[in-house]
Amino acid sequence: MKGHIRERSPGRWAIVIDLADGDGKRRRKWHSFAGTKREAQIECARLVTILQNGDYVEPTRQSLAEFLDEWLTFVRPSVSAKTHERYTEICRKTIAPQIGSVVLAKLKTDRIDAAFSKMLEAGRSDGKGGLAPRTGHHARRVLIKALGQAVTWERLAKDPAAATTPPKVSRARMTAYDAEQTAALLDAFRQTRMFVPVLLAVMCGLRRGEIAALRWRSVDLEGRTLAVVESAEQIKGAVQYKEPKSGHARTVAMSATVVAELRAHRARQAEEQLRLGLRPAPDSFVVAQVDGTALQPRSLTHEWVRILGKTTLPRIRFHDLRHSHASQMLAAGVHPKIASERLGHSTIAITLDLYSHVMPGMQADAAEQVDAAIRRAVNAASKDVR
Repeated sequence: MKGHIRERSPGRWAIVIDLADGDGKRRRKWHSFAGTKREAQIECARLVTILQNGDYVEPTRQSLAEFLDEWLTFVRPSVSAKTHERYTEICRKTIAPQIGSVVLAKLKTDRIDAAFSKMLEAGRSDGKGGLAPRTGHHARRVLIKALGQAVTWERLAKDPAAATTPPKVSRARMTAYDAEQTAALLDAFRQTRMFVPVLLAVMCGLRRGEIAALRWRSVDLEGRTLAVVESAEQIKGAVQYKEPKSGHARTVAMSATVVAELRAHRARQAEEQLRLGLRPAPDSFVVAQVDGTALQPRSLTHEWVRILGKTTLPRIRFHDLRHSHASQMLAAGVHPKIASERLGHSTIAITLDLYSHVMPGMQADAAEQVDAAIRRAVNAASKDVR
C-alpha cells in the first residue's frame, strides 16, 4: 500500500492512496487537503498508516445535524421519555445551530471547543447573551455520548468531543429552611391544597415527581411507612409514570405528625370525591385534583411559587424542601447512610457530596463527644489509682 500527493491549486492537494481489494484489483482513494506540501505529505503518510492498521473510517458527507437526528431515533428506546426530550432540545436548539452544518467526518476538537465558547458568550436563542455554563456542560456530555456512538458505528475513528475542554460550572449555593422556618412554612400552607405536597417534601424528602405519583395503596398509615415505587414526569403536557430516579423502590418511615396529617387529608379527600359521586379507591392518588385525577408535576411548582410569594419566607425552589429535610436530618445526627436510603440516593457518596456543608458542625460535635468520653475514662482511671 502506498500513496502520493498531487497539487490541484496553490495550497490545495489531492492525496491519492493506492489499495488492493480482496480480488487483487487495484483501486484508489482520493482525499482533499488544504495546507503546505509538507503537511500534505504528512497527512498522506498518516492515512497510509491507519489503512494498514485497519483503523480507516470511510468519510461520508453526512452533517452533524443529520447524524444527531439519526442518533436521537436510535437512542429513544433506551432512555426515558423525559431524557429523550431533553436530548432532543440540546441537539436541535443548542448544538445544531452552532456546528450542525459541519460534515461529521471533518468535525475536529478545536471546532467543537470554539462552538462551546461561542455558546457561552452568545448562544441564547433569544439573542440575550450566552448560555449558562451548566447548559454548556450538559450539551458537551450529550455530544460526547452521540459521537461515541458514531465511533461504534465506524463513522468516526475517535470521538472529537471527548477531548474538549469542559466549561467551568460553579456549584450553586444550596438553600434550605431550618426547623423554625419549616414550622412557619407548614403553618402558612396548612389551609391550601399544597399543604400535603409540602409536607411530603419537607418531612419525608420526596421528590416532586414521587409526590405526584404517590397512591394510597403505597401508604401504610398503621405501619407508619410509605413506599416510593414510581415517579411522574411531564412530557409536552402529558404525564407518564416510571421507576424512581435511582432505579429502585424505597420505603420511607413517617413520623406521627405526618401520619396524623395524612389521615385527616384522606378523610377530606374522600368527602370531596363522594360529593362528586366518586368512590375513593386504593389506587387513588394521595395528591390529586378535586375529582381524583392525577396532577401534573409542573402544577405543583406553579402553585408553590404562587403561594410562597404571599409569605415572608425566603424564596426557594420546591425541590429545596427535600434539601431542607436532608440538612435537618444530618444536623440532628442521623447517620448519612440512613439519610441516603431515606432520600433514595443510589450511593451514600451522593449524599455526602451534596450535603458536605452540614458536615463541619457534625465533625465538631463528634470531636467534643470523643473528647468528653476520653476525659471521663481518664477521670475514672485516676480515681482507681487513688
